Amino acid sequence: MSGPAWFSYGHDAQHTAVSAIASQDLGRITWTSPVDMAPQYTSSGSLLTHYGSPIVTTNNTVVIPVKTGATAGYRVEGRNGATGTAIWATATDYVSPPHNWVPPYNVLLTPQARLYAPGSGGKLLMRTDADAATGTFAAQIFYGATAYNANPAAFDGTVFINTPLTSDANGNIFFGFQVTGTNPAGLVSGIARVAPDGTGIWVGAAAAVGDAAIKKPAMNCAPALSSDGTTVYIAVNTDVVAGVTQRGYLLALNSTTLATRAKVALTDPNSLTPARVSDDGTATPVVGSDGRVFYGVLEGTFPTHNARGWLLQFDALLSPVGVPGSFGWDVSPSVIPASMVPSYGGSSTYLLVVKYNNYNGVGTGDGLNRLAVLDPRASQADPIVPSVSVMREVLTILGPTLDTGSATARREWCINTMAADPARKSILANNEDGVLYRWDLTTNTLSQNIRLNAGLGQAYTPTAVGADGAVYAISNAVLYSIRA
Repeated sequence: MSGPAWFSYGHDAQHTAVSAIASQDLGRITWTSPVDMAPQYTSSGSLLTHYGSPIVTTNNTVVIPVKTGATAGYRVEGRNGATGTAIWATATDYVSPPHNWVPPYNVLLTPQARLYAPGSGGKLLMRTDADAATGTFAAQIFYGATAYNANPAAFDGTVFINTPLTSDANGNIFFGFQVTGTNPAGLVSGIARVAPDGTGIWVGAAAAVGDAAIKKPAMNCAPALSSDGTTVYIAVNTDVVAGVTQRGYLLALNSTTLATRAKVALTDPNSLTPARVSDDGTATPVVGSDGRVFYGVLEGTFPTHNARGWLLQFDALLSPVGVPGSFGWDVSPSVIPASMVPSYGGSSTYLLVVKYNNYNGVGTGDGLNRLAVLDPRASQADPIVPSVSVMREVLTILGPTLDTGSATARREWCINTMAADPARKSILANNEDGVLYRWDLTTNTLSQNIRLNAGLGQAYTPTAVGADGAVYAISNAVLYSIRA
């Protein structure tokens, strides 16, 4: 089987989440595989763990990052996309950064078909062929193998890759890392670039933004690249301090040198005070075809926007442009061609798809949790704070399943990047009711669904489409492969 690859979180370096192949019908679960061998549930039964996106090669090998222990341990697996049969598996030495909600462990496929995974001490682990039954991971170290090999323990205990990896068209890799103590190389938290030959450069987060209070790249914030590959976008933030808003900036860096091209302080559009850039989220910059950059934040004062946050938008050099979206928390919007919505009559060439939860009992939240298609170039009054203008709702659809004990509130949409299928004019998203749905944008209906499990409260996870059109979704620590 040969088909288009799914390269990374959000599919590509712009994180558009748009599939290059028509997805199959949601007919049956053909195989499953755990992504967590020791899931840690809260006392209420929720699973506050983010899981990394599977990636799929052009030969339909599905590469799955797997958490192996309760608090530590990760491996990477390659499986046959058609059958789920194991092809290879390799344990890694990756160590998670300090965290509250468990962050995802993400893998990456480059356009040159190299596979990358994070390792300990800020290492990249590179496999030249993700399809082969045999092979090893070679280390690439952005600050130099000589420094690392002289004292591995000093780096393994203080340097942590804390974002997903992103590749440009030439196979240069970008990521954020967090440093928690002194080390022989003098590293501080920042952003790194590793060339295909393994040589690297880096810049400190505080230095890049010119603000000593900034401590690191925002947790889980996958760098995004402009369409021409010359600019890399990433958010940076302060440490978590009780009672203080965890604020931050969005950076635009030269993708060759990592020199700062532009920066913008992330601001709550309602209060005009610093927005919260939370380490519990997985929001990443997303780049539209016109160069606009979208990034989600939480409101600065909880929960003045019902904990929905805002989706901010900027031009390519990070000047604010347009109005915010009315949901930004823990989501990376899908960027879909406007032709995917036949009823749309506006002037935008693309639209944004986001979850649109309105959390029950949080602020004035009514629990009417929706998905939404938004027009970034049109506006309306915000449904929560009418004095703020937000992106116009083109379509919305209500979650289908009632919350237990409620006559109106619906189960949440538990998605952080949802696969978009232009060929079938539809969106693939899973819900906390344990069901994966196809949202048909022509009829504005949930036209297909398949039950994955009984459902539970959980942190948000991605969907993806394989090289043969199979659909992949994660729910309750399991990856599901669905096809006709």
